[in-house]
Amino acid sequence: MNINVGDNKMELNGRDDLKRPLLEPSDSVCVTIPEPVDKLEKKRTVMFKIGNIKCASCVTSIESVLGEINGVESVSVSPIHGHAAIEYVPKLVNPKLIKETIEDAGFPVKEFSEQQIAVCRLRIKGMACTSCSESLERALKFLDGVKKAVVGLALEEAKVHFDPNITDSDHIIEAIEDAGFGADLISSGNEANKVHLKLEGVSSVEDMNTIKSYLESAIGVNHVEMDLEEKRATVNYDPDFTGPRSIIEAVQEVAHGSYKASLYIPPRQRETEQHHEINNYRNQFLLSCLFSVPLFIFSMVLPMLPPFGDWLEYKIYNMFTVGLLLRWVLCTPVQFIVGRRFYKGSYHALRLKSANMDVLVAMGTNAAYFYSVYVAIKSLSSDTFKGQDFFETSAMLISFILLGKYLEVLAKGKTSDALAKLTDLAPDSACLLILDDDGNVVSEVAISTQLIQRNDIIKIIPGEKVPVDGIVIDGQSYVNESMITGEAQPIAKKPGDKVIGGTMNENGCLLVKATHVGSETALSQIVQLVEAAQLARAPIQKIADRISRFFVPAIVLTAFITWLGWLIPGVIGIYPKHWIPKGMDKFELALQFGISVLVVACPCALGLATPTAVMVATGKGASLGVLIKGGNALEKAHKVKAIVFDKTGTLTVGKPEVVNVMLFSSVSMEDFCDVAIAAEANSQHPIAKAFLEHARKLRQKIESNRQSNNQHVTEAKDFEVHPGTGVSGKVGDKMVLVGNKRLMQTCNVTVGPEIEGYISEHEQQARTCVLVSIDGKIAGAFAVTDPVKPEAKNVILYLHSMGISSIMVTGDNWATATAIAKEVGIEKVIAEMDPIGKADRIKDLQMRGLTVAMVGDGINDSPALVAADVGMAIGAGTDVAIEAADIVLIKSNLEDVVTAIDLSRKTISRIWLNYVWALGYNILGVPVAAGILYPFTGVRLPPWLAGACMAASSLSVVCSSLLLQSYRKPWVFQDTKRGHSHCSKST
Repeated sequence: MNINVGDNKMELNGRDDLKRPLLEPSDSVCVTIPEPVDKLEKKRTVMFKIGNIKCASCVTSIESVLGEINGVESVSVSPIHGHAAIEYVPKLVNPKLIKETIEDAGFPVKEFSEQQIAVCRLRIKGMACTSCSESLERALKFLDGVKKAVVGLALEEAKVHFDPNITDSDHIIEAIEDAGFGADLISSGNEANKVHLKLEGVSSVEDMNTIKSYLESAIGVNHVEMDLEEKRATVNYDPDFTGPRSIIEAVQEVAHGSYKASLYIPPRQRETEQHHEINNYRNQFLLSCLFSVPLFIFSMVLPMLPPFGDWLEYKIYNMFTVGLLLRWVLCTPVQFIVGRRFYKGSYHALRLKSANMDVLVAMGTNAAYFYSVYVAIKSLSSDTFKGQDFFETSAMLISFILLGKYLEVLAKGKTSDALAKLTDLAPDSACLLILDDDGNVVSEVAISTQLIQRNDIIKIIPGEKVPVDGIVIDGQSYVNESMITGEAQPIAKKPGDKVIGGTMNENGCLLVKATHVGSETALSQIVQLVEAAQLARAPIQKIADRISRFFVPAIVLTAFITWLGWLIPGVIGIYPKHWIPKGMDKFELALQFGISVLVVACPCALGLATPTAVMVATGKGASLGVLIKGGNALEKAHKVKAIVFDKTGTLTVGKPEVVNVMLFSSVSMEDFCDVAIAAEANSQHPIAKAFLEHARKLRQKIESNRQSNNQHVTEAKDFEVHPGTGVSGKVGDKMVLVGNKRLMQTCNVTVGPEIEGYISEHEQQARTCVLVSIDGKIAGAFAVTDPVKPEAKNVILYLHSMGISSIMVTGDNWATATAIAKEVGIEKVIAEMDPIGKADRIKDLQMRGLTVAMVGDGINDSPALVAADVGMAIGAGTDVAIEAADIVLIKSNLEDVVTAIDLSRKTISRIWLNYVWALGYNILGVPVAAGILYPFTGVRLPPWLAGACMAASSLSVVCSSLLLQSYRKPWVFQDTKRGHSHCSKST
């Protein structure tokens, strides 16, 4: 089978005009033979601002002294502004030395900043509440070299931007551990493409160094890490130059095949950590139950049963009883072994001048335990002392808190279910075709998906998943892309079409050329985008941050006031003695109320209210084809009051068709097509492509009628694009203009009444007219139509019902724009706008106090997307302006605009509900724990029950956020009888 040529096939090594992936990595050819090269040495650029530059000789002096430094590649100094850009090799020289060299030459360096900032992601262990994440952020920001640090409580991750010349990931991990938390490196900035290898035949350090040296000299290999104990290697590489299979082959070439390498797939760190945390809390809870359940029985149950009660009250010495001894023995392991985590958390929090949940729990349990120890010691030393111990309070409190944390981590694990499902979409293996030099298939090999390299040819049979992004080069089929885009209908694929990794091939055999692999695939980009969104902090989170700063100190103060408030009136005799329970005195009653206040208050619930909801919402949105870049985008989207729509490709299908061609001169249709084709050939505008396709078919028809085959078209010279109006160029000796009426008027080309009538007639039918001028006279024109999307009218109506006004801003003429707007139901139209003008109109709307969203195709609308409060890039499957847009709508369906806003509103409502749960619980729980109901009803909250309530509050907030997983996107439809748009939940 040959796949190089053919009518229905695509040339293997050809380039097609394809949409680019999310982060637009450049195309490349895979090279499999590693050789030592110096030119791949990584370089960086540092910028300085230098003072005392007075003339050109100063510049020469600076360039001269820097040129003598080994590792400085190039120096560029501006004598006017005093700016210097120095390119250097980090392995040979650092910015500090460069700066000192300039200063030694007599020129002060006022400021400098390195262009490249490294980024690392870390898994954080041991965070309990917002105070923990805030204190950790502060500790990281104080570390030298750290530029920015973001800590996500719900995601339990940190993202740190740092200067690699000052610090590194190891120092950052040390700083985190010094702050009292655990940390594991998830990834660093240079680990976008890496492969893990299992090595065989390696027995010594010399063997490892041999392999490492050989790999480091290979083309495209950036970094190599070796682990002799595990006999593994981790290789970071550049996919433009090499790939996993090439690296494995390189290892096996060392020492004439003495070493073997195979792919090693490490366990997923997130899932491993989650299971470890769940098991840890479960084991801690069971261990505490081993002591606290018998303790509860000895304290609450057996004393009420006569034979056992008498035995427990047996006095060992003075007033020290058997029951008191058992309770002390059973409570101590729970307090100091199981409860050690609370002591550690409290110590580290207080050392950072912060306070968290651990501080409250430690204070409450310590008060109960050490007062009980006082009672025990007093009972030993006195034969008349009678006191009530609280050993069961301390142990039961710790047990209930651990139970609550166990249930909480179970629930939190489900908040990232949607992300885990996305990650699992890619298949584990693929069928690789081995080709000979002529493009003939020699054999088929089953390989791991992680071993696929760029330009590999993959065979995909019906029922198999597409392993990576690529181009179909042979075969036809339907591909189900619902798991990536949410599009229910399978999409037809033929040679030249793009396929997305993780999608399902339905009914035909496809041969696909891999174009984007590893972290560059659309699926990987979506996962990275959702992970980044879950780590980003929403502005509404500031409410919890503000409260958390004074929450714990306020609760400690409240607990102390509660204790005094019950103790002093009791001593004075303000309240009656029968209020004091049997077996207690005034001090003990006051102490119980104080402990209850300490442990009932829950800062954890406040801290989890926002991030858990954002995690569930962004994951759910991704599964529906709506990628939301974090809580900030969610919060802004729910406030939107006006949406600005682009016309072409947004409200319309985006595939213009020529519906009419008219000549206005003696020029023949053949010549007209020739000059127009030549002028438009280099244009990338959709209308130009539509006309080229139509003109070529028309030209072919003319030639076939003449039974000749002379289709040679002269290439246009001096080609120029006029933004928003058209193009111009010289075809032969003729000056040709192709564009709208504004271009003709700008170039002083007369537009006669006949032409005006033609333009008016078609513009009223929502068609765009393009004029063709040859040597200053209009030779002809063609009318182009772009059909309106079928759902556009219903979406505009439904947005209106949501209280959102719709505006259309386009570069097209007023007549066509007005006709399209009328068809879809938009009342306000702004036409004949260039990209900057669109952004200016959005700013005008914002000046009126409106929160504005912009919906565009994400390419020429990027200035407007950035200017808007919420930028939505629509129809962005793998062609997305990821930096410009706040929300990415993968499908080209306007209903997703409604979905994005509806999901944001539901999420923000859920966050507020979470705050009601968290704050309402504390507002009600603290007074009850303080005994406000006790004088009237006799109801009081024992400390162990208060601890259970605290654990329940965090669990309730997480479960409330999990309800967002049941979200169903609105289904907008037209009620033909009433003429109104409605929304219902899709089943």
